[in-house]
Amino acid sequence: MQHLTSLIPWNQDDLLGLLALSRRVKADPRAWSTALQGKSLGMIFEKSSTRTRVSFEVGMTQLGGHALFLSKSDIQLGRGETIEDTARVLSRFVDGIMARVYAQDTIERLTVATVPVINGLSDMYHPCQALADLQTVQEHRGALAGQVLTYVGDGNNVAHSLMIAGSRAGMTVRIAHPEGYAPSPEVVAACEGQPGRVELYTDPRVAVTGADAVYTDVWASMGQEAEQAERARTFAPFQVNEALFALAKPDAIFLHCLPAHRGEEVTDGVVDHPRSAVLDQAENRMHAQKALLLHLMGGVPLQAER
Repeated sequence: MQHLTSLIPWNQDDLLGLLALSRRVKADPRAWSTALQGKSLGMIFEKSSTRTRVSFEVGMTQLGGHALFLSKSDIQLGRGETIEDTARVLSRFVDGIMARVYAQDTIERLTVATVPVINGLSDMYHPCQALADLQTVQEHRGALAGQVLTYVGDGNNVAHSLMIAGSRAGMTVRIAHPEGYAPSPEVVAACEGQPGRVELYTDPRVAVTGADAVYTDVWASMGQEAEQAERARTFAPFQVNEALFALAKPDAIFLHCLPAHRGEEVTDGVVDHPRSAVLDQAENRMHAQKALLLHLMGGVPLQAER
């Protein structure tokens, strides 16, 4: 696994091994403080970010390495240099590339690089977020196998990566979406034959009932601002409010990849609920990504723990 373009190539042992390494890193960060000493990560940002930038940059620092923030306007990619040439040139300077981009095609084209490429977000996948999500479920709910996680909202990149990661970890991932906003059939097919399963619903109440974790995301992602008004009308019945959250198990947790649009996809009463784990989830972005960097850039092997 030289690159992480999506979690589709990962099997259950790969995924559980990465999560086990992340827990070790989180429990004893000082033990890894020089693991990537002298190594650099180039971070390409077509899309702005709080959590992705800070978690990767601080994570590299805590591992003894260095991260370079490269906005599209700061590098020649913004002046017509091809994605492939950018990847090849950066490979001569850095030990890894992380990219947060609009199109999955950009991530795929970056893999001509001779150093590991990490998908920090694309229109199809958000694998680093899913790793942090599963780590958060583990911390609050225990072993992942058999857990029911319900995602309510658009069948987008976050939903796709949750489906892939959850099915490989032995979870049941329920996706509750409005008509016309189902996840990609390609991604649904990639989740078949795994230890867990994916279930699709158009009734959020049915999907949330008895869930161990309830998850939502913004209704309009970056780049979809023109659709905001239409999506607000379509997704209104899919708001995660106190009444919907109450249908989950009494000890269920609430998850959101943030930033949250309070009063739209989620109410204040849920995002600030005592069982909301959104801040743990945000923190775990850094720990999961440190484990990923250690594996891809530092050669640390993965050992699954079930």
